[in-house]
Amino acid sequence: MAPDAAQRPAATVSWQVNGLRLAGLTWGRPGERPLLALHGWLDNAASFAFLAPLLAGCHVVALDLTGHGQSERRSADASYQIWDDLPEILGVVNTLGWETFDLIGHSRGAIISTLLASAFPERIRRLVLLDAVVPGAVAESEFPRQMRKALQDKERLQTRQNRVFPSVEEAVASREARGLSPVAARTLVERSVRACPGGVTWTTDPRLHGASAVKLSDAHLRAVLAALDMPTLLLLSQQTWAQSQAMSHYAGLHIPHLSVDTVDGEHHFHMEDNVAQVAQRVQQFLIATGE
Repeated sequence: MAPDAAQRPAATVSWQVNGLRLAGLTWGRPGERPLLALHGWLDNAASFAFLAPLLAGCHVVALDLTGHGQSERRSADASYQIWDDLPEILGVVNTLGWETFDLIGHSRGAIISTLLASAFPERIRRLVLLDAVVPGAVAESEFPRQMRKALQDKERLQTRQNRVFPSVEEAVASREARGLSPVAARTLVERSVRACPGGVTWTTDPRLHGASAVKLSDAHLRAVLAALDMPTLLLLSQQTWAQSQAMSHYAGLHIPHLSVDTVDGEHHFHMEDNVAQVAQRVQQFLIATGE
């Protein structure tokens, strides 16, 4: 039986990697099965605040990816392409002493997880992807247009300031308006705002809204997926299954050892009322294929 969340409270943690301070949350104890958790775009480590306490026997470490939550932003000359997070992620797991570990990611974090697992398949024991696999393929012929958009965005966003809300409650309401439950929205918002003149504002780096300079082609994506030689579980939202069928089909064609399942809920189903169902499915996957 999964433990009550109160029996596995979150602990805060931070690391210094490549000159950047990265923050995170952990559940469980060192010595339990290591599981690294990567959140989605504009979210933070609290994305796993409902799921992680239910994963009995796992030492879950969830990061605030760079420029998110309580982690530092990149320098002015840097970018936020999906592979830019990989050096810091590797720095954290190396600091933890994890030679091999399980990996779970949601949305953008799932895409980053796929890239990491393809580059270092010998280090990832089991891979769990929540509602995403890879970004959409972009033809090589689009490269000049993509580069132009990225350069324009970089200039535009360098001085952009995040929106100011009169109160935390109004910031929470803005996330609710994008489909999150009140509890999930508050859990994410409280880790992603800071006080400022006039109320509160996001801690997230505005440059995360910018276009990537390079988009992966179909050939790139097929190579990435073919390199995933570990058991892989893709969980998809039942409510968005129609839109997810193409993703599931593409993943099934190219990932060697893939299981696909659907769960009730929207895109953030791991933060919704049926989180116990998600936890049970993830734990079954880890145990069924575990050493």
